[in-house]
Amino acid sequence: MAFKNKVIWITGASSGIGEALTYALHKRGAKLILSSRRGGALKEVKENCSGDASDIHILTLDLEKIDGLASKAQEALNIYGHIDYLFNNGGISQRSRAIDTKLEVTQKVMDINFMGSVALTKAVLPSMIERKTGHIVVTSSVMGKFGTRLRSSYAASKHALHGYFDCLRQEVCEDNIQISLVCPGFIKTDVTKNALEGDGTKHNQMGTGQKRGMSPNDFAEKVLPKITKGKDEIYIGGKEIAGIYLKRWVPGLLKKVLRNSEVT
Repeated sequence: MAFKNKVIWITGASSGIGEALTYALHKRGAKLILSSRRGGALKEVKENCSGDASDIHILTLDLEKIDGLASKAQEALNIYGHIDYLFNNGGISQRSRAIDTKLEVTQKVMDINFMGSVALTKAVLPSMIERKTGHIVVTSSVMGKFGTRLRSSYAASKHALHGYFDCLRQEVCEDNIQISLVCPGFIKTDVTKNALEGDGTKHNQMGTGQKRGMSPNDFAEKVLPKITKGKDEIYIGGKEIAGIYLKRWVPGLLKKVLRNSEVT
């Protein structure tokens, strides 16, 4: 019952993890605001929700258009008057060697994954502080805890999220604002298909890890109970999660493992 009648804004809600979170939270009685660039896909997600969908609102936005995000946040706040949970879930990945990745591609990844989430958070945070309640959930990645080949810009954006939101957590704890960084492993979504190549074109290939990964619906069911417990960091996935602990305790071993691992 933790999410019943709670106002929850989800970015990246048109597919993958965001779509699965929508279904799971709707089932739990939440009042939802769904955002992504693709309005048509958001409407399909809303239509796929069983039962009464009158408490599901669609608000299209582009996380790369940072200057317009404050006004989008005000639109979201105007729908119900407040936001209980902000799920900063929207993002994009990258698959290319660092030397082959154009600076504008790195900038795009950083703007969408990092600056977009920061901009929305800063716009919503004052109302949460005023009400002395709120929870910001940020979809990071295991790549926010360690890095591997072909993901330099993506990993950088996820590492940046940890640095920013770890600091913010300390600043707002006395205002009863919780912040959870969620680090998925391989989840069976189109994240690698939609990833950017070094020249900015789509990768258009399903990664081997994603093919074998956990379903988004299973992920959503596993992550929500951990969010209600107010965990600072949440790790969900398969054996790749072990990399987080190897990085912490035996980084030299992780380096050897990654050098000999298939990376797609």
